[in-house]
Amino acid sequence: MNFLDSLLYMLNEMSPYILLGFLIAGVLHAFVSRETFARHLSGNSLSTVVKSALIGVPLPLCSCGVLPTAIAMRRNGASRAASSAFLISTPQTGVDSIAATWSLLGPAFAVLRPVAALVTAVAGGAAVGTTERRETESDKCDYAPDAADSRNDSFMRKVIASFRYGFIDLVSSIGLWLTVGLIIAALITVYVPADFFAILGNRPIVSMLIALIIAVPMYVCATGSIPIALSLMLKGLSPGTAFVLLMAGPAANFASFTLISREMGRRAAIVYLASIIAGAMAMGLAIDYLMPAEWFAIGSDSAMHGACHHEFNNFSTFCSAILAALLIYSLIRRFYNPQINYTDMTKEYIISGMNCPHCQNAVKKAIAAVEGVNTVEVDLQAGIATVDGTVDNKAVIDAVHAAGFEAREK
Repeated sequence: MNFLDSLLYMLNEMSPYILLGFLIAGVLHAFVSRETFARHLSGNSLSTVVKSALIGVPLPLCSCGVLPTAIAMRRNGASRAASSAFLISTPQTGVDSIAATWSLLGPAFAVLRPVAALVTAVAGGAAVGTTERRETESDKCDYAPDAADSRNDSFMRKVIASFRYGFIDLVSSIGLWLTVGLIIAALITVYVPADFFAILGNRPIVSMLIALIIAVPMYVCATGSIPIALSLMLKGLSPGTAFVLLMAGPAANFASFTLISREMGRRAAIVYLASIIAGAMAMGLAIDYLMPAEWFAIGSDSAMHGACHHEFNNFSTFCSAILAALLIYSLIRRFYNPQINYTDMTKEYIISGMNCPHCQNAVKKAIAAVEGVNTVEVDLQAGIATVDGTVDNKAVIDAVHAAGFEAREK
């Protein structure tokens, strides 16, 4: 089987589920405001932590995309414990990745992913709640409305906003990483010898530790990690090791740790990372040593070695064409930087904490809402916002801060 066959097979298997996930994600974004989240997440009790973790499980946000949302929730009144639980559960899974996991890895993986995300999030959030001191009134922040808040819009405007967020903004947020994940998986499938991982396959604990060393600093979204995990299993790695990658890869990276440490304290960041590592190892060992192996078997119908013999139905092909078009558009949107017409009223600001187009859009919308702004462009790669208009520097910096990032005039 060649590289293109492998890539097309995985794309066809995943595309219907991913598109459904994008649609549901857009509806959640447009019809449920951040204020609603924050209002119910202001305590350190176990019920608050569980509620926060449950909210995060279905949301298909990557680890960098979830950061501004969680930080805004924190600044809007959510506790450190609740915010930490949300940060742990959200990037590990989502409606899109659950459906895509079922399509490629089977029902056992699809069920265990959200269960593991919930358990680790509750444990991590509860740990943060017990280690943090009692908050004083000075620690709490007033609610600052999101620049993209659409709670007062009409039903049709919310429907349009849900489609825009699900199929434009969210695809831009994870499109690059999903594409990279598919390409890496296809390369592994085609070019790595079948017995390459045989020695590690017989040593699950060693292979899990290696997977953690690779996954923790690496960035990959919950959906993009699925084809990589499948291709590694087909090369001989244990299901438990694949699950470690599925948990740790999307949930932890250096950018997330740094920002959490700055916003919620080093202790909360350490608990966040430790919860993910401990949870991933525990679930991986349970899968390999306590659960029936047949639950995680990749059958002949799913093995990509036979993908060249599959006949794709018209619906899957149609969904793949739509997803491919969305991914291409997201990549163009990510790397295309429009030319700015500089005037005497143009100012530039250095933005810290942006990691993906989701972050870029949040900063752009926050600055656009500042009085006096005519136009604003945000360069994700350079970390610079270019603002044209008669604006107060402090107002721009405060708006960016309220959105979960830091800014200073260049």
